Amino acid sequence: MAAAAPPFPAAVAALLLLLCLSGGGCNAQTPVFACDASNATLAAYGFCNRSATAAARAADLVSRLTLAEKVGFLVDKQAALPRLGIPAYEWWSEALHGVSYVGPGTRFSPLVPGATSFPQPILTAASFNATLFRAIGEVVSNEARAMHNVGLAGLTFWSPNINIFRDPRWGRGQETPGEDPLLTSKYAVGYVTGLQDAGSGAGDSLKVAACCKHYTAYDVDNWKGVERYTFNAVVSQQDLDDTFQPPFKSCVVDGNVASVMCSYNQVNGTPTCADKDLLSGVIRGDWKLNGYISSDCDSVDVLYNKQHYTKTPEDAAAISIKAGLDLNCGTFLAQHTVAAVQAGKLSESDVDRAITNNFITLMRLGFFDGDPRKLPFGSLGPSDVCTSSNQELAREAARQGIVLLKNNGALPLSTKSIKSMAVIGPNANASFTMIGNYEGTPCKYTTPLQGLGANVATVYQPGCTNVGCSGNSLQLAAAAKAAASADVTVLIVGADQSIERESLDRTSLLLPGQQPRLVSAVANASSGPCILVIMSGGPFDISFAKSSDKIAAILWVGYPGEAGGAAIADVLFGYHNPSGRLPVTWYPESFTKIPMTDMRMRPDPSTGYPGRTYRFYTGDTVYAFGDGLSYTSFAHRLVSAPAQVAVQLLEGHACLTEQCLSVEAEGGHCENLAFDVHLRVRNAGTLGGGHTVLLFSSPPPVHGAPAKHLLGFQKVSLEPGQAGVVAFKVDVCRDLSVVDELGNRKVALGSHTLHVGDLKHTLDLRV
Repeated sequence: MAAAAPPFPAAVAALLLLLCLSGGGCNAQTPVFACDASNATLAAYGFCNRSATAAARAADLVSRLTLAEKVGFLVDKQAALPRLGIPAYEWWSEALHGVSYVGPGTRFSPLVPGATSFPQPILTAASFNATLFRAIGEVVSNEARAMHNVGLAGLTFWSPNINIFRDPRWGRGQETPGEDPLLTSKYAVGYVTGLQDAGSGAGDSLKVAACCKHYTAYDVDNWKGVERYTFNAVVSQQDLDDTFQPPFKSCVVDGNVASVMCSYNQVNGTPTCADKDLLSGVIRGDWKLNGYISSDCDSVDVLYNKQHYTKTPEDAAAISIKAGLDLNCGTFLAQHTVAAVQAGKLSESDVDRAITNNFITLMRLGFFDGDPRKLPFGSLGPSDVCTSSNQELAREAARQGIVLLKNNGALPLSTKSIKSMAVIGPNANASFTMIGNYEGTPCKYTTPLQGLGANVATVYQPGCTNVGCSGNSLQLAAAAKAAASADVTVLIVGADQSIERESLDRTSLLLPGQQPRLVSAVANASSGPCILVIMSGGPFDISFAKSSDKIAAILWVGYPGEAGGAAIADVLFGYHNPSGRLPVTWYPESFTKIPMTDMRMRPDPSTGYPGRTYRFYTGDTVYAFGDGLSYTSFAHRLVSAPAQVAVQLLEGHACLTEQCLSVEAEGGHCENLAFDVHLRVRNAGTLGGGHTVLLFSSPPPVHGAPAKHLLGFQKVSLEPGQAGVVAFKVDVCRDLSVVDELGNRKVALGSHTLHVGDLKHTLDLRV
């Protein structure tokens, strides 16, 4: 985007004041932005030379700093350095599903009172639409840059959360794209690219800097007294490389993310932020991170004060920086790094390496290029936040993610045949609940009651005071009475942040409190169809509702964002044909007997341990990963796929003379080893709509391979009777490989079964 004068006079008038305030204070000596072109002294500095490389500029800046100044650049809240014309900067901003006020780097004001609030990632992921993932990132980065230009936001956003939703009780599962490594990887790459891409010809520049977190094997917050700050995740190398690491690898290698955040927990006895193998070895060494590694907030303090991993704070500072940590969210490194260097526990060159990574990131963002209004994206301002198109995308994202789990023909509803609708439940008039956590002030809300009421006449009864649902008999009776007199009842229940959130995991998978009683009472009293809507991040055991003849339809709507109520109405009334699919397994309540702290993915028949996620779980389910219905029907037919694929091994390979179960998923035999799968998809019903095509593979049963795993997904839109061809390119070594017991990726030889819905195709993989 070419630099242009900002079209917002009020913003220009407020710019200097706001930028000063964002630095925590302002006076005549405080620089407003780095490398001010009007200051001849600054123009002579090498780090202000925009024609030099980012690495050369960073090296020049580091050379001008004292040790005491250097350690100030190891922490998120960086003070101004007036002698070099560098303003204060706060690294911590968040943009999980829109620009957030969580984190001190961003705030809202009368100039920009709100930003577009998209659905929580768990619902966006249910769309299985990689194009949508990127589109949301692009909108969020536009709004972030617009806010930065008026001093309301930074440039470094610690999002997305790409941890695997391994256990249904995890309070932060709502922040993630779900339980599947491939879906999570695709989401990470799409969202990160949308956030960071500065456009063609921008080279290594960044629009904003994203951060993939929390690295790694982090998915226990606070379960029965086990806290994330002291939890040691005991993880096999096989599970680590097969389940937990792939999204982070994709984020770095394919998404070129600018940052990775290490987590609070330990992995196999070592704090992740002090694990040199995980940080310097894997992220920066194997994956070649082009950016910086940040700690989760106060993680270094936690490994010293809570985990007691080191004897002294200086040891904690030294081990973290030497492991590869570049930035400490918190103050610990600012307090203890100088002493660590003076004690010989850490060299100044180690500090130089860390802050160099940080400075290069800021160089790529244009932080050291002067007035942001004169730079690419400098024309963005308040009028570019909460635009009508941005808000419509939030509504579309919610529509695409909503999952129809049950329908006996009651849906879609008709406005012509409904004279009255009872809208019941503790989430029936939800507003703040819809935007989940890591939220920002939304542009506006459309609650479910408002969305439904825009179509038909409604009668509202909450049924419960809140989602905790203590079971007030008067409220219950009023809800049942409303259902009895309405043509149709929409019952909206589920959770909110009092049930599941950061620092709060669940202990039960049942609907909270007396919600099951409310659902049954209202369904039994309903004179017309009763539609059950679950608003939540994590799954619930709603077996009673699934099997009930009194409940005509069930939908899961996640936390659907600011336009959630409108999107729910769009789906219920058939303005949008649902095509979302569950990104997680819905387990029965009996699963809760499994300790949340057991990190094993694979089942253990000898002890009855059932395993985790659809890839390995052997127990009963309420709903399965990938479940989701439509108002129409789609038929699949295989057009082409090979029946046999030969792996051409190099002469002398042991598997040419020995019978091998698998071969390495790397090397010359992997080059160009790929094939195409073409499917014909036809809308065999009477309504047009989108369809999610999920391609799975069931590999041979070697190396504890998953029962099946997702190879790819695509979204197709078809009118009644229309057909289209969907093509998947399958890279054998990437897509058909499994991870063996030692953590090595292998291609299993033998019979692989590809399946889409009920369609199956077997191919033989041989040497």
